[in-house]
Amino acid sequence: MIAKHSIDQVLETAQVEEVVSHFVNLKRRGVNMIGLCPFHNEKTPSFTVSPAKNLFKCFGCGKGGNAVHFVMEHEGYSFPEAIRFLAKMYNITLDETVADPSESEDKQKKDSLFIVTEFAKNHFVHNLFHTQAGVNIGMSYFRERGFRENTIKEFSLGFAPDDPTDLTEIALRNQYKKEFLVELGLCNENGRDFFRNRVIFPIQNLSGKTIGFGGRILGNDKKIAKYINSPESEIYNKRKTLYGLYFAKNDIRKEDSCILVEGYTDVISLHQAGIKNVVASSGTSLTDDQIRLIKRYTQNVTVIYDGDAAGIHAAQRGTDLILAMDMFVKVVILPEQHDPDSFIKKEGPNAFRTYLRDKAQDFILFKSYFLKKEINQDPVRKVAVLKDIVQTLSKIPDPMARNTYVKESSNIMDIDEAILINEVNKVIKNEIRQKRFRESLRDGEPVAQEGNFDMPDSQPVHEQSDFTNKADESMERGLISLLINFGNTLYDEKSQITVAQIVVSGCAELLGYFTNQVYASIFREVIHKTSAGEVTDQKYFTNHPDEPIRQLAIDLLNSPYVYAGWQNKGMELQTQRMPDQNFKNEADQLIIRINNRKLTMMIEENMKKLDKLDPEDPEYLISLKLHAKMIEQKKELANLIDKVIG
Repeated sequence: MIAKHSIDQVLETAQVEEVVSHFVNLKRRGVNMIGLCPFHNEKTPSFTVSPAKNLFKCFGCGKGGNAVHFVMEHEGYSFPEAIRFLAKMYNITLDETVADPSESEDKQKKDSLFIVTEFAKNHFVHNLFHTQAGVNIGMSYFRERGFRENTIKEFSLGFAPDDPTDLTEIALRNQYKKEFLVELGLCNENGRDFFRNRVIFPIQNLSGKTIGFGGRILGNDKKIAKYINSPESEIYNKRKTLYGLYFAKNDIRKEDSCILVEGYTDVISLHQAGIKNVVASSGTSLTDDQIRLIKRYTQNVTVIYDGDAAGIHAAQRGTDLILAMDMFVKVVILPEQHDPDSFIKKEGPNAFRTYLRDKAQDFILFKSYFLKKEINQDPVRKVAVLKDIVQTLSKIPDPMARNTYVKESSNIMDIDEAILINEVNKVIKNEIRQKRFRESLRDGEPVAQEGNFDMPDSQPVHEQSDFTNKADESMERGLISLLINFGNTLYDEKSQITVAQIVVSGCAELLGYFTNQVYASIFREVIHKTSAGEVTDQKYFTNHPDEPIRQLAIDLLNSPYVYAGWQNKGMELQTQRMPDQNFKNEADQLIIRINNRKLTMMIEENMKKLDKLDPEDPEYLISLKLHAKMIEQKKELANLIDKVIG
C-alpha cells in the first residue's frame, strides 16, 4: 500500500500540462493549452488543459481530471499504478507502507495468483509451439481458423494436452502452491488439470496481466461443453471483464466506437483483419460493470450477432443496460449461417466494414421493427410487445433523445404518441419512487411501504423527472458551483467565516427539497464536513472517489463564470464582476432565492391541504393562519431579493 504522504507528494508534484504533453501535442491559448483529445476522434481541438487549476477537460467527450486521472484513462491503469507511473516520471521515491497485516497478506496473495496465471499461460504457449501434440493438434486448429503466427503470439494462445496432470505436476515441481492452482481453477483437489485436450485463450485485465483462461474442446463430443472458463477468483471477476479490451482500448478511443461480439475467435479474427476496436462478453450476459468498462473509452457501441433466430433474440438482451447508461447502441445482424469470424474470412475486412456501415441499425428502431413482425394481428401479443418497448424507452436518460425515439416507435408500432409518452412516463416515475424508497431504507428514514407510491399530500415526494422545474435545478447547480469554487474562501475576514459556513447555515434545512440527487449528495457532504470543522476545497472534490461528483467538480471548475444558468429564464444575475470578486454577492443571492423557492413549495403544499379540509375543521383555521404567515415571509424575501440585486 502506498503511504498517503507519498500519494500527496505525487499529486502536488505532477503538473497536468507536463504529463499530458507526453501523449498529446498541446498549443498555448491564453492561460490554457489545447490539443486534439486522445480519448475520442476529433478534427477540431476541444481538449483543454488548465495549468492554473492543474486539470484537463475535454468539452467534446466530457472526460476530465488531474494528471493521475489522465494516466488512468489513457493507459488503463488503476489508481496505484498511475501513482507509481507518475512517481517514476518525477523521480519520487514512494513509501510503500502497510496499514495492517491482513492487507499485506491480501496483496501478497494477489501477487502470487498473478504469478501462477502467468506461469500457466507460458506453459500453455510452450505446449502449443514446442510439443508434438501442441503442433499437430492445437496449432492445426488455429491455422484452420486462419490465425497467423504473429496473431497467435500476440494473444498468447496455447494448448492443454489430454494428460490429466500435465500442468499440475510441472507447477508443483517449480514450487507453486497447489492451493493457488485450485483457487484459480487450474486443477482440482486431487491434482487433476481442469483444462485438458483444449486450445487455450488467456484472458487479460486492463493492464495486460493474465487473470483467467478460456478453453475450447477440439473433438466433437456433444456430451462435453465446447467452451469452459476459469472460475471466478480474487483476480478474475467475469462480470467486470471483457475479453480483448486490453488489446482494443486504444483503438476504441481512436474510433470512438466499440464493437461487441460473442466469442474469443470473433475478437481475434477481427483484430487480425485490422478491425481492432472489438471486445467480447465471453459467454456471459452483458453486465453493468462491463458496460462501464466500455464507457471509459466511448459512448458508442455496435453489437454484432449471428444471423439466426437465436442471434436476433440475443441482440435484444443487455442493450437496455447500455441505453440506461446514456450510451448509443447500434445492432448489426449478420447473414444467416455467419458469425463475425466466418463472415470476415469469406468476405474480407473491406466488405465487413462496408456491411457494418450499411447494415447497422439503431437498436430501438431495430427492436420496434423486429417485434412488430411477431405480432401477427394478435392484440394480446401487441400489448406485450408494447410493454417491452416502453421498458426500453424508459431506460434512455436524455429526455430529448427519449422523445425522439418515442415518436419513431409510435409510427412503427402504429400507436398514438401521447399514449406511448404517458406509459413511458409512468415507468420512469415509478422507478424514481422505488429508487427513493431504497435510498430511504438505506439512510434509515421513515418511508411509506414499497409498492404504495401514492404518498399523502403532507409527505410530498420531490422527485427528479422530465417534469422537474429546471429553474430549481439551475439554482441547486449554482449553489454547488459556488461551494466547489469558493466554499473554502473567507466570506468575512474579520470573523474568519467561510462561504461554505454561510451557505450551510442559510440552506442546510433545504437539503430535502433538492431535485438533483448528485447536487444533494455534494451538499450533504459539505454540511457534514463543515459541521465537523473539516475543509472541502477544490482539490477535495477533484480527487473525490465518487466518479459523478468528481466529474461535476471538474466541469464546474472549468466553467465558473455561470453559476445558476438563470440568463435565459428571466432571472439574470445583476452583478457582472469576475467570480473571484463576486462570490459574496452570489452567496447572498443564492441563499435568498433558494429559501424563497422552498417557501413557494410549502405554500403550494399548504394550499392543497386547505382545498381538502372542511372549513369547520379546527385544522383548517390553523392551516389558514400558517398560509398568511408564509405569504408574509415570502414578501419579506422578495424585498431582500430587490435589495441584493438592486
